[in-house]
Amino acid sequence: MIKKLDAINVTIFANSCWTVFNFRANLVKALKARGCRVTVIAADDSYKEQLNNLGCDFIPLNIKSRGKNIFKEFCTLAATYTAIKRLSPDVLLTFTIKPNIYGSLLAPLIGCKVINNITGLGSIFSSDNYLTKIIRFLYKIAFIKSSTVFFQNNEDMQLFLKYRLIRKSQCERLPGSGVNLEQFKYAPASNSYGRSFRFILIARMLWDKGIAEYVDASRNLKIKFPNTEFWLVGFLDAENPASISASQMNELTADGVVSYRGGSRDILSEILMADCIVLPSYYKEGVPRSLLEAAAVGRPIITTNMPGCRDVVDDGINGFLCSARDSNDLAKKMEKILMLPVSDRLIMGLSSRRKMELCFDEKVVIDQYIKYISKALEISKV
Repeated sequence: MIKKLDAINVTIFANSCWTVFNFRANLVKALKARGCRVTVIAADDSYKEQLNNLGCDFIPLNIKSRGKNIFKEFCTLAATYTAIKRLSPDVLLTFTIKPNIYGSLLAPLIGCKVINNITGLGSIFSSDNYLTKIIRFLYKIAFIKSSTVFFQNNEDMQLFLKYRLIRKSQCERLPGSGVNLEQFKYAPASNSYGRSFRFILIARMLWDKGIAEYVDASRNLKIKFPNTEFWLVGFLDAENPASISASQMNELTADGVVSYRGGSRDILSEILMADCIVLPSYYKEGVPRSLLEAAAVGRPIITTNMPGCRDVVDDGINGFLCSARDSNDLAKKMEKILMLPVSDRLIMGLSSRRKMELCFDEKVVIDQYIKYISKALEISKV
């Protein structure tokens, strides 16, 4: 039995350094502050240096989130086993589909505890084809030995229980990945000071984030509200089959109604330039981090009535919910925001901030991880 948290080795397994740095940096800091040794296993990318700056050790792994070649996946599984075996961690924290499955399959062979996080289901549960059935089966056998499986929204948890992929005793809810309320401070929108009203969609540029619906809605609104601005902010993701290509983006923005601003490593600055954040996603999200950050800053939100997305918005209180894949309904909700008095929009933004303070503080997520790591390892005193 391990008696002290500062005696443990923690390994974080995710599909990219970007994922760990953007969503788990403060968890890493909290573990390091408690004396834990933290190592990250992930695909090498430009965020490796940021992880090193956090004090993490790093092991690169050639893992492709969309790869389906059986031979290459077997090689990835073998490389994962070698990496985890070499580290011999006390606990393995996994995020995203392949790390969740591969890590959970291998952890019992190595003798370490494993805690998973279902960060969203993506498209794998949207159909009932052979690949979906294989992934469900892999989840079922992989999670048998998991100490805890965190879910970011109730719908995902209920789906795993429905298909008997997990035991109820293993399930725990988290408020998404949480939001750093100290970094994303409340800052009311400046539209009341005279510039054009500005909608911004912040996401990876994937079709199933509702990009086409946003462009259609923007074109409709531009006729009636010619001074309104419509921005897209986010990286093009060439590896994802749902990604919008550079040429497609040029076509979407050729008429000048929507402005594509490219990717950004400073999301806070982008949010501060917005009067309303829009995410008409029909992707099976966990809880979208961009919405949490925008709400924390004090922006009204328009998003779809979909699992994860609707967790952020109390319809009519801090924003509006729209129907998925429906540009007309999206345009109506965007027009409702435009027609509100500035004072009402500011009240909506303040309601967003209060909701984040009550329900989505990142400190809650970190405390839950500390709690369940301690529980898995039977640490008597943290």
